[in-house]
Amino acid sequence: MKEKLISEYISKITMEDINNFALKNGINLNDKELEIIYNHVKNNWRTIIYGNPREILDDLKEKINNISYQKIESLYVYFKNRYSNFLYH
Repeated sequence: MKEKLISEYISKITMEDINNFALKNGINLNDKELEIIYNHVKNNWRTIIYGNPREILDDLKEKINNISYQKIESLYVYFKNRYSNFLYH
């Protein structure tokens, strides 16, 4: 059930949604960076949430500016820890 809800949400997410979330968290993305992150979220959300996202994070590290990457990685760890009980139980 949880995965279905997440899937439905991801299917409707827009680049504007991702950009707004980034801005609220102090991350300024250019159009190319936004597109890269959007594509990863849309295509790899199961790995990001349930798997090992190291390959995705490494790809981001190579393609976006270092400050944005560090903030994204910190947010990932924060939310993974915060919602792990919800996601895995």
